[in-house]
Amino acid sequence: MSATALHETKTLVTADDIRAAHDVIDSRVRRTPMMHSVQLSDRLGFDLHLKLELFQKTGSFKVRGALNRVHALTAEEKKRGVVTMSAGNHAQGVAFAAREMGTHAVIVMPAKAVKSKVEATRNYGGEVVLTEADLVDTMNAIREERNLVVVSPFDDPEVIAGAGTVGDEILDDVPLADVIITGVGGGGILSGVAVAALARKPDIRVIGVEPVGAAAMQLSRERGSPQKLDKTDTVADGLAAPHAGALTYAHVIQLGLEIVTIPDSAIVDAMWTIIERCKVLAEPAAAAGLAALLSGAVKVDPGSSVVCIVTGGNADREKLRSLA
Repeated sequence: MSATALHETKTLVTADDIRAAHDVIDSRVRRTPMMHSVQLSDRLGFDLHLKLELFQKTGSFKVRGALNRVHALTAEEKKRGVVTMSAGNHAQGVAFAAREMGTHAVIVMPAKAVKSKVEATRNYGGEVVLTEADLVDTMNAIREERNLVVVSPFDDPEVIAGAGTVGDEILDDVPLADVIITGVGGGGILSGVAVAALARKPDIRVIGVEPVGAAAMQLSRERGSPQKLDKTDTVADGLAAPHAGALTYAHVIQLGLEIVTIPDSAIVDAMWTIIERCKVLAEPAAAAGLAALLSGAVKVDPGSSVVCIVTGGNADREKLRSLA
């Protein structure tokens, strides 16, 4: 089988999977607000809405997929515990989910992870392992040594379905949305939201945005199969996944999703624009959607209705000072 045809064998998450995830997580997550920015709408020439997942429990959308995945564990698996890898937001989501579901979570994080994200993960009950080594290799070694269950940050159907609940909430609040834009790390939220949105509005555009320095999904599209990056280099640590997932890649290809790349300078400018104009503290990764619009990387017809997902708000003081 050719690498290009590999994605054709993958079974995508369905709208029914996302509705089932909603039933699992609804009582455990917040129904996050939608903000309409008049000022930015006037500036851009179309109606701009921001889906504020930074107000979600743990400060990002990641808890949705983590809760849905940990809920699916068997009783025996919960006794064993789980392990994952993350720069921070997924780490907090898994730690929170494990505590909620009565199991233990080990989270492998980069040695240079944002300190506030490390502390928050520990506060949610997670056992943090900081490493200078490859995150995947370290996670797999711990999994084998301690017989733990892996909770993927993005390449898992339950994780994708949980993230997809954001898409249903968006179309509940903005039923006439023409475009939904979100940042892409591994592609979990892009995949889930696309499934939910396209099931309800088949002509909607769903667009993923990657930093130039961590564009695994774009590289995967160019080469015809999921790719691993030799390194990542971006201020948006939440988008610095070291590889594209096989399942998320399949969603991008089979659903015909758009992917664009933008420089870090555009991300930082959009982050400060959200802070200054909308008065909410988005972390760099969460500003990628707006960055694509402000920089012109995404073109939208005048008068359209556009939703950017502000995926998280876990930026600490040191990070903000460095980006001022």
